[in-house]
Amino acid sequence: MQYASPLALGLISAAVFAVHLAGIAAAAHALMHTRTSQGTVAWVFGLILLPYFTLLPYLFLGRKHFYGYVELRHARAGHRRQHAQTPAIEAQRFTALSNMLGNEFHGGHRLSLLIDGEAAFAAMLAAVASAEHYVLVQFFIIHDDHIGGRLQAALLACAARGVHVCVLYDGVGSHGLPQSYIDRLRAGGVRIHPFTTRRWRNRLQVNFRNHRKIVVVDGWRGFVGGLNVGDEYLGSKPPLSPWRDTHMELQGPAVGDLQLAFDENWQWLRGEELTLLPPRAVDGTATCLIAATGPADAQESCSLFFVTLIHAARRRLWLATPYLVPDSAVFAALQLAVFRGVDVRILLPSRPDHRTVFMATTLWAHEAVRAGLRVFRYQPGFTHQKVALIDDDVSVVGSMNLDNRSLRLNFEVAALNIDRNFAQEVQQMLEKDFAKALEIDKNDYQQLAYPHKVALHVARLFAPVL
Repeated sequence: MQYASPLALGLISAAVFAVHLAGIAAAAHALMHTRTSQGTVAWVFGLILLPYFTLLPYLFLGRKHFYGYVELRHARAGHRRQHAQTPAIEAQRFTALSNMLGNEFHGGHRLSLLIDGEAAFAAMLAAVASAEHYVLVQFFIIHDDHIGGRLQAALLACAARGVHVCVLYDGVGSHGLPQSYIDRLRAGGVRIHPFTTRRWRNRLQVNFRNHRKIVVVDGWRGFVGGLNVGDEYLGSKPPLSPWRDTHMELQGPAVGDLQLAFDENWQWLRGEELTLLPPRAVDGTATCLIAATGPADAQESCSLFFVTLIHAARRRLWLATPYLVPDSAVFAALQLAVFRGVDVRILLPSRPDHRTVFMATTLWAHEAVRAGLRVFRYQPGFTHQKVALIDDDVSVVGSMNLDNRSLRLNFEVAALNIDRNFAQEVQQMLEKDFAKALEIDKNDYQQLAYPHKVALHVARLFAPVL
């Protein structure tokens, strides 16, 4: 029998000691920097007791530093506060949001509701085709398929006639985008880059993704919503088709804040500030706020955004979201809304695009129904829209899901709109969606088999990273 030499044993012991020492150091870092007590307990005990399994995941999932980005946001927020105006009366109930985000409400907008992929892409591609100065494009997912090819051709045509084109895509969300697609755009004069930091100290932070969907043309036409670039968003890929989604176009001063959200990402990644045009004045009546949230914020800005919306509801709160994995603050706010007598309804898909998230959503849906909320499952296909309707005059269209990833981990963006006519359009849209949905009954959970219930609870254990 052969035994390890003293030198080998010494090296193994040194390696074990080094791993445990690194685990203790990482645990100290988690103790000081993890925001939630649950996350802190999980990381600290895991890093101290099982550093062999938790140290590497912590480097990718637990660390949270955005060198340069925070300073950039603070500088711009300070500039905005110096030039802030007194918000309109109808927007004063959301003053806390304006203060938190560093953006102000602007009046005088023209809004267009874009229902599903055909309408949304027709409007965005038409706007791109009319561009005279620049086009800013940002999506979480871009596919090299039919609609991806149409976008590519439109951007190349812009660049060919001298329009400046800047494109950002998320490196994880668009992991399947071939290099040939990117190379062709660059060869045609389009500046395209993945959302990955240029600073080496941030390179391990793969857990924080850019989920925003932004298109701005010449500084005065802006688009925001739930659609990415892929044929599935046109409803052409079963089993999730027909795909249900919502986007919107806004024209007016808030487009300036939408393009600044893009420019912050661009400047952080590329180290250069874009030359942007001021929005044009239009004859609209809507008041709008651009809510750009993300993990670099000093607070849980997306969660607080939802909490503020929910607390503002007095008569109605309708939400459409593909995922329902809320944090305790959001769920408590929803419960309080029910106690206030608010008509709280949530529209969810009936088909899963991510099995574990769907199972966790199912458990939360049953708990929401038992708490007095009305929850519906959309039947025709998959619903991916992120829409909120508050009372008779407030609506939200954007990229924010009701899950931990949007609430804490992703960079997100949405337009909060105060306008009765636009809210009525949103109401009519959602009424049609609810008419095609089945309501979850409070007794449905009891009819599930016990192994199914266990599986739902196990799935919810993964809520912090879903």
